[in-house]
Amino acid sequence: MVTAKSSTLKYFCVYHSSPKEILTYLRLFTHVLGHADFSHFSGNIMLMLVLGPSLEERYGSSSIFLALIITALVSGLFSYMLFPTTALMGASGIVFMMIVMSSLGGMSGDGIPLTLILVFAVYIGGEIVTGITTKDNISQLAHIIGGVVGGIMGIAFRKR
Repeated sequence: MVTAKSSTLKYFCVYHSSPKEILTYLRLFTHVLGHADFSHFSGNIMLMLVLGPSLEERYGSSSIFLALIITALVSGLFSYMLFPTTALMGASGIVFMMIVMSSLGGMSGDGIPLTLILVFAVYIGGEIVTGITTKDNISQLAHIIGGVVGGIMGIAFRKR
């Protein structure tokens, strides 16, 4: 409010800007800290606060931090490269990453947990359908990327 969203646009959104500008690279990570309004922020942070402690207990703080960084970078790069006229902000991709990683909690042996299949079918499938059929200001691609990264990281961390 103090900066009339100028700081949000400058530091906390990924958009197509010059590769010569140092902030271009910073924004690939910091876009997950920017939110359009309090409702957007509170929805994301609430899910992060619910899912975070159990993920930290299962995988460790450093692994979760690495997953957050990778999710931010991958979703930021995809947005930068594929959507040059659109700005991306928010932690929804990270929330989806955490949801998928949480669904891997019941994984034992080499089988795939039913919860993971259902999460992918409901959440990721829903995002694909919504992305195709609806034009809104929500980045379904960031959600899908978050889910995929969460699945990969959850399996990778589990094997360690």
